Amino acid sequence: MLLLLSLMLLSISGVVNSELSLDSFSSHRYGSKHIFLLAGQSNMAGRGGVNGNKWNGFIPPQCQSTPWIHRLNAGLRWEVAHEPLHVDIDENKTCGIGPGMSFANAIRASSSKIGVVRLVPCAIGGTKLSEWLRGTQHYNELVNRARVSLRGGGVIQALLWYQGESDTTSRMEADSYKGKMEKFITDLRSDLRLPSLPIIQVGLASGEGPFVDKVREAQRRINLQNVAYVDAKCLPVERDHLHLTTQSQVRLGQMMANAFLKRFKKQLYTKQ
Repeated sequence: MLLLLSLMLLSISGVVNSELSLDSFSSHRYGSKHIFLLAGQSNMAGRGGVNGNKWNGFIPPQCQSTPWIHRLNAGLRWEVAHEPLHVDIDENKTCGIGPGMSFANAIRASSSKIGVVRLVPCAIGGTKLSEWLRGTQHYNELVNRARVSLRGGGVIQALLWYQGESDTTSRMEADSYKGKMEKFITDLRSDLRLPSLPIIQVGLASGEGPFVDKVREAQRRINLQNVAYVDAKCLPVERDHLHLTTQSQVRLGQMMANAFLKRFKKQLYTKQ
């Protein structure tokens, strides 16, 4: 109880940015550790509330920190999760609100039996799918961070994936998206030794080029098991016509949580 009280006091006092030794969260005492990987490009990294190069600092209630939600920071240490989730991962860009925290809070709210939710942010703004294929820097970092996340115990429950805006600029890249995405999923599952790893994939709300519909069609047609499709098309975007607004990110996180719980909820209660 002393550890939990200490973490709550840190959260209340606003010191959630500091690194905390959270590996002492015992599965016996605090419940299971549910790990979710977050990858893709800027809308997964989070641009909600960002205007120019500044984030307005507004954190919606659905994205508030709690001692029961952790994130793996750039130094490969667990800390209490806080917005912006990708602040030290997508470090060359200005990050704001993404879908990760509202997702985690929605998962936690689904049952009093849910233990700790651990988020592994990996998204990098402006990246094409070809930059995430096996052997690339981003792929290797995703696999490495996923493996490190398991050292303190727990189970990787799913990959949350929102990417494709950069692939809408070229017909060739849009046409090849389905094949590349299926290979990415197959390789990732193989390298993590998780052949049935659930993938929660977001259908594009926007794009950088004229082939948004082609990429969206490719995303809908992914022909692999345990791939859930969440459509972001109707969610409002910022004035840049590319990035989701803060409230859209909140809603998207909840939609992704609903998709996971609808299809994969049982695995949350599998003994770890």
